[in-house]
Amino acid sequence: MPRISAGSVEEHREQVHQRVFDALATLLGERSLDAISMAQLAAAAGLGRTAIYHHFPDKEAVVVAFASHETSRYLEGLRAGLADVEGPVERFRVYVRHQLEAGQQFHMGLGSQLYAALSRDSMLAIRDHVVEVEQVLRDLLADGVASGDFTVEDEAATMSLVHACLSPRTLPPDAVERFVLRALGSSHPPG
Repeated sequence: MPRISAGSVEEHREQVHQRVFDALATLLGERSLDAISMAQLAAAAGLGRTAIYHHFPDKEAVVVAFASHETSRYLEGLRAGLADVEGPVERFRVYVRHQLEAGQQFHMGLGSQLYAALSRDSMLAIRDHVVEVEQVLRDLLADGVASGDFTVEDEAATMSLVHACLSPRTLPPDAVERFVLRALGSSHPPG
């Protein structure tokens, strides 16, 4: 029986998973997914060569669990930020700020080269989590349209364009926020 390094088996499992996720993020910063072995992941996470298999059957399972973990953390923070905010424009501002800040602390944008290395089932599993994030934006846009604060002619195109505007991490958040709100037809001044 392996030794646990926490107060409970569940805490130990969470700690090990976090170490593996941290190792994956670090290794992906250095090389492509296909150049990372389970043995390298285990070593970078401080696990024995076979111990990683007690938690993940293969590398794709690690990637899917990692993407799920990151998306859940992102959504938890976003929903907490939106919880006490009233009005579509203010709620949208929270979304924009959270998305811009999230790029600094989350590894959700794992990149097309990574996704290309995954099986269809793994990509679909990750996609299920992305749909949850998209639904938050969809709801924010619908609320803004219903209140008359936003104009959205094509929801899918608008969502893609909003996310494209939120991708550059080098622009000042205020400028991105103003631009996106103007693009949505909001007449509210920056807050």
